[in-house]
Amino acid sequence: MEYVYAALLLHSAKKDINKENVTSVLKAAGLEVNSAKVEALVSALDGVNIDEALKNAAVAAVAAPVAAAPAAGAAKEEKKEEKSDEKKEEEAAAGLANLFG
Repeated sequence: MEYVYAALLLHSAKKDINKENVTSVLKAAGLEVNSAKVEALVSALDGVNIDEALKNAAVAAVAAPVAAAPAAGAAKEEKKEEKSDEKKEEEAAAGLANLFG
């Protein structure tokens, strides 16, 4: 994750995201640098519009909880129904016990 943060920091500072800069940021943070990870990150970000990617990620992050909210509400409703069914069964069992008690 530190590698991605280094790239974001470089992007924010309007610096080139290249092997040397990413390595410098990681070393400045006191981290041991894995050159293979640095190369993979730089290659993966080559040609990527980071501003657009961040904008799309923010939209997806906002949309995910909104989509999950109705599902969570339905799950709560099911639990309430299960509890009420269990309560009815307990009441029925108590009523039968009184018949023979």
